[in-house]
Amino acid sequence: MKNQKKLQAVLFDVDGTLADTEQDGHRVAFNAAFQQFNLDWNWDIDLYGKLLEITGGKERIRYFMENFVPSELNKNDLTNWIASLHKAKTKYFESLMETGNIPLRPGVARLIQELRQRKIKFAIATTTTMENVTSLLKSTLGEESIDWFDVIGAGDIVPSKKPAPDIYHWVLNQLDLPAQECIAIEDSENGLKSARAALLPTLITVSGYTHQQRFDEAVAVLSDLGEPSKPLTQIQGVTITQGWVDYEILNNLINH
Repeated sequence: MKNQKKLQAVLFDVDGTLADTEQDGHRVAFNAAFQQFNLDWNWDIDLYGKLLEITGGKERIRYFMENFVPSELNKNDLTNWIASLHKAKTKYFESLMETGNIPLRPGVARLIQELRQRKIKFAIATTTTMENVTSLLKSTLGEESIDWFDVIGAGDIVPSKKPAPDIYHWVLNQLDLPAQECIAIEDSENGLKSARAALLPTLITVSGYTHQQRFDEAVAVLSDLGEPSKPLTQIQGVTITQGWVDYEILNNLINH
């Protein structure tokens, strides 16, 4: 019998994983920024779902311009213009978060509190900006919650965004832990590819935009993290023996 590993840290993605921020958060904020910049662009729900295949907000804007409005690419200093547009979008997103209308997904707050009580490390590994992470955490878990996380890896601190493994390598390096003793929690195929390329066992909780993606390399795929009062639904992978994910379940998953 092989030696059992003990889970040392949980690495959370943000958008779609901690909260369903995409459709009614980021998408709405992008459209508000387009209006501010007098652009007649509108990212409807279906289009935004397709654009989510491109990770990173600035990268998503550039991809949209190249494929949908190529005539706009001749702007002076295009890179800085995109950065300004994205900065405006981030401000709208922060305002949306402050309203408190986008809650954490089922089981997220419960699991975080359990990890805190057990003194298990937990971190964030995301391609979204630090401002977005901060506004989401403050609006859902409170002002002090930023300090609960041992490491927050966000935004442009690494050269390549997901599905490249850079952000996970960076976070693991900061934690000084081997990937095999940690688990990533993701919601998308790009996130799964990123985590697996960093050799992290990965649990998927599907979101509205990702439920039809392929997750063959995940240890398990679930509807969400579940609550005792509202059990999760298992989709594939290692069988979850109860209706919610806790430390013991995660510890079991890294040993499969």
